[in-house]
Amino acid sequence: MIEIIKYIILGIIQGFTEPLPISSSGHVYILRSVLNVGELTDLNFEIIVNFGSLIAILLIYYKDIKKLIINFFKYFKVKNEETKNDFKYCILIILGVIPIGIVGFLFKDQIENFLNSTKIIGISFLITALFLYLVRNIKGKKNDNDLTWKDALIIGLVQIIAVIPGISRSGSTLIAALFCNIKRESAFKYSFMLYIPISVGTTLLGIKDLITMPNIHEMILPYGLGFIASLIVSFFTLRWFMNIVKKGKFIYFSIYCLILGLAVLLFL
Repeated sequence: MIEIIKYIILGIIQGFTEPLPISSSGHVYILRSVLNVGELTDLNFEIIVNFGSLIAILLIYYKDIKKLIINFFKYFKVKNEETKNDFKYCILIILGVIPIGIVGFLFKDQIENFLNSTKIIGISFLITALFLYLVRNIKGKKNDNDLTWKDALIIGLVQIIAVIPGISRSGSTLIAALFCNIKRESAFKYSFMLYIPISVGTTLLGIKDLITMPNIHEMILPYGLGFIASLIVSFFTLRWFMNIVKKGKFIYFSIYCLILGLAVLLFL
């Protein structure tokens, strides 16, 4: 029972930290150090809880995703302003995903193994704190339809640094989008649209290892509860964070990352 509770807690932590600009990987690392749960946070479990976050995002953006997919294919037959804009947006999502897709596929394990240390985690939190502070007052002017290939490429390249443990993927893309003068709501949406293909790809690559686990039957319950916890918490956290972004209250996350980064460097 205690082990199952640990999986639920880890699912909650994943669900709460994944949508926020505070790095879920950094928090999982801290949990490993503080609570001694390293044996629980294997790659298969990370895939499961990340999949929970993915489902939450799909539920929230269901209408937008459906519209984008329909108009993407419709554009080849019917070319109007709506289909053109949605086709372009889909292309920009693909463009924004390519950089981290290449780097992540080729070098993710090497980067994580080389940089996976307490000092790096602490420094990453401090860097995140600084940039969240710098974008606190940026409102932006560009809407969804104003995004350019240059914006997508810049955001995609910045997203590469999220491979470093302790750097938030959502935080890095959101900050980059704001620096590109994109409105907060549009920056938020594009950030999580980029997450969808990345998460789908990660899940698909990990399915083989997951289903061939020697003790898969024993892990169905704890993994399932971790997945449910991640899904539910991700859903409500994402809805809450939407309102935070609209109000531009990044200073709270900046202060949190500053305190956490200093704590990690001083005490872990």
